[in-house]
Amino acid sequence: MLDIYIWFYTGVALTILGGVATAIGPGVKDPIVRTLNTEIAAVGVSLIFLTYNHTIALVTYIAATAIITMILLRAIVRLEEVEAKL
Repeated sequence: MLDIYIWFYTGVALTILGGVATAIGPGVKDPIVRTLNTEIAAVGVSLIFLTYNHTIALVTYIAATAIITMILLRAIVRLEEVEAKL
């Protein structure tokens, strides 16, 4: 029973910290750091869903990772189009 609470509260903490880090954390202008902070929040949401159902957690993590990867690639392509230095 204690394991469920550990996973749930760890997921809540990671979701909150990842969301705050993405919004106002250091390196907000850098798309790579912002994506990594978003990944932290995605892992937190997956841990919350893990307390309810393993399949939901797996599908959520796969979907969040795929969407975040597309956003990261688009951000890098856009920065290279304007010839910004990373």
